[in-house]
Amino acid sequence: MNTNTDHDYRIIDPGSVPRHDFHQFIVGAIGPRPIAFVSTVDKDGHPNLAPYSFFNAFSSNPPIFVFSSNRRGTNNTVKDTLSNVREVPEVVINAVNFSIVRQMAVASAQFDKGVNEFEKSGLTPVASDLVRPFRVKESPINMECKVVDIITLGDQGGAGHLIICEMLRMHIREEVLDERGRILPDKLDLMGRLGRAYYVRASGSAIYTIAQAIEQPCIGFDNLPKSILESHIFSANNLGQLAGLYAVPTKEEVEELKQSDARLQEILASQNPLEALHRYAKEVLEMEEEVRPLAGKIAWAGEYFI
Repeated sequence: MNTNTDHDYRIIDPGSVPRHDFHQFIVGAIGPRPIAFVSTVDKDGHPNLAPYSFFNAFSSNPPIFVFSSNRRGTNNTVKDTLSNVREVPEVVINAVNFSIVRQMAVASAQFDKGVNEFEKSGLTPVASDLVRPFRVKESPINMECKVVDIITLGDQGGAGHLIICEMLRMHIREEVLDERGRILPDKLDLMGRLGRAYYVRASGSAIYTIAQAIEQPCIGFDNLPKSILESHIFSANNLGQLAGLYAVPTKEEVEELKQSDARLQEILASQNPLEALHRYAKEVLEMEEEVRPLAGKIAWAGEYFI
């Protein structure tokens, strides 16, 4: 390991620390990671169920998912999931929510080949519609997939095998959908993987809304006035909110607000109004996203009227 620091950063190069330690740096840095709870069967129909957090979606048309079944670092063997998909190139990817995360942890243990993880974890196998592996009844989302490719990345312990899957059918519990048929994160209550024994629960206060239309250009940091950029009141995220506005507030818009906002009038009439303006704008920024343009007008009042 290179112990030199670059502005208080530790420099770590691949191969400079033990493989297990390097793996922990990777899984600690790349997260939270979604969990694919993967169901497979071998050529004789024996089921297997195992979680993988080296996983994500990479295309919606066609719907392509990829997860990696890594070689074990202890004895450089491959996992049953990889052996199974080579024999039967089909999987079901089941979502892991909070209500089954402990059962998922049981299924992650290294049982002998042929052991049924559905039985070990107490989860219920349900026949799929289009593929041979079973769905997990207790999971809120099941995705039936065919395996379209397997890419081997190495032959040493820790090396991955990218299992590329095309989804054929998705099953979503009605209870996790809103009236428009969209998934509600709080209802889904997904779990994500971090490093070591750490997980994260994607519900409640962990869910954060960032409303930023990607199709519409925003003003950016380069259009923020110096007084706002250098303010000790605004955090970097506050500045990001202001930089995400779709237009710089005009003097006419700010004047109109000033006529109707008594607090703004009081601040502008005070001895040192700029800091108070920024505090007022910060309060508004920490409310709902919809009122962000109002915060912009308050912040720009310092440019137009001071």
